[in-house]
Amino acid sequence: MADNEKTYVADVDRSMYDFRDESKDSYRIESGLTTEIVEKISEEKHDPEWMRQFRLKSLEIYNATPMVNWGPDTSGLNMADIVTYVRPNTSMRGKWSEVPDEIKTTFERLGIPQAERESLAGVGAQYDSELVYHNVRDDVAKQGVVYTDMESALTGEYADMVKSHFMKLVPPTDHKFAALHGAVWSGGSFVYVPPHTKVKIPLQSYFRLNAPGAGQFEHTLIIVDEGADLHFIEGCSAPKYNVANLHAGCVELFVAKNARLRYSTIENWSKNMYNLNTKRAIVDEGGTIEWVSGSFGSHVSYLYPMSILNGARAKCEFTGITFAGEGQNLDTGMKVVHNAPNTSSHVNTRSISKGGGISTFRSSVSVTAKAKGSKSSVSCQSLMVDDISRSDTIPAMDIRTSDVDIGHEATIGRISDDAVFYLMSRGLSEEDARAMIVSGFADNVGKELPLEYAVEMNNLIRLEMKGSIG
Repeated sequence: MADNEKTYVADVDRSMYDFRDESKDSYRIESGLTTEIVEKISEEKHDPEWMRQFRLKSLEIYNATPMVNWGPDTSGLNMADIVTYVRPNTSMRGKWSEVPDEIKTTFERLGIPQAERESLAGVGAQYDSELVYHNVRDDVAKQGVVYTDMESALTGEYADMVKSHFMKLVPPTDHKFAALHGAVWSGGSFVYVPPHTKVKIPLQSYFRLNAPGAGQFEHTLIIVDEGADLHFIEGCSAPKYNVANLHAGCVELFVAKNARLRYSTIENWSKNMYNLNTKRAIVDEGGTIEWVSGSFGSHVSYLYPMSILNGARAKCEFTGITFAGEGQNLDTGMKVVHNAPNTSSHVNTRSISKGGGISTFRSSVSVTAKAKGSKSSVSCQSLMVDDISRSDTIPAMDIRTSDVDIGHEATIGRISDDAVFYLMSRGLSEEDARAMIVSGFADNVGKELPLEYAVEMNNLIRLEMKGSIG
């Protein structure tokens, strides 16, 4: 055995994410959620009047909307204790050398600048409630691609585009935490890709929540115009604290005629995090949305990216992997609406639970009467590494036309003793045999994740577990 080979991994190794920086906020709003707090956030963000009114209306909706009561327990989340806005002690920088040392060190340790140098067309880095760094390669900017922070887009030359798209796919009335987002959102990315423009290498945003007891509410708005092509990568992490943190971001994706968007997310929040994120895409005629999702962290997750196939021959592909360890209840999945003829969706997911972790996969496939000739295939496979973990699959289908081809396949199981015995008969130790089975189970999905800039995530996907893993 090589000296550097792991001999035991009790759970996902989060050591590279769990470091904390001393809080040196330049501004931290009081905890809780009141009209005065929302007004103060709007003032701090220099909102136009329509956004100030939007925030206040969203707060009204939030207060009138009941909490969800059908998924993982969220009783440990008390909004009176959550700080909704923390401004780090810096302004936005366009040069990495100008970012304050303590924030720069955080992102250096996470490998973000290195990833930018090696394989990314542009990077935005958000620290708590503000984007602290943003840069786009010259050759990409010369293509007319716009990649900036949401606040700049809200008040700059693309203000009208932002106003006509902001929370139109995910309205504040969608659910309680969508309303919360509408009231207190801050930070996030705005991307516009002009018609027939192919962005050959990815754009990336990274969200780091450092402050204890805080929430992060970034808004991502991406518009890929007719015939254009983009790959966008989103990464998230936070250190572990003994108080609840909240992530209630929002992602809205607009994919025009014959355009393609690949949206990859790696979420590795700590186990005190409530991850209540909402993501939605609408796809026009001949367009394609590709979701690649890795969910590895948080105490509780509710996460179901949704695709609305609104034009003929629109396509959705969803690839996901979830790992639930001790103290985690991850309720994840996807939703797709076929709302035009000859649309198609293909879903392939893997979930792994161990150490008492709970993994639930929910899928919702809706086919309207307009969607004749459409096809949908959903495959979700779950593996429990031990006998104290849990995995559930909850599919829902609403089919309003008979001229469709719909398939759903779900398998849930534990590691087979026969398979372990077979591999041991070929010379492997029991530990190596179990590690090989888990690694093979995750491989088809794991290889889709863009993890070249996060070594520990590669280690997780390959599940290089030697020794006892159960």
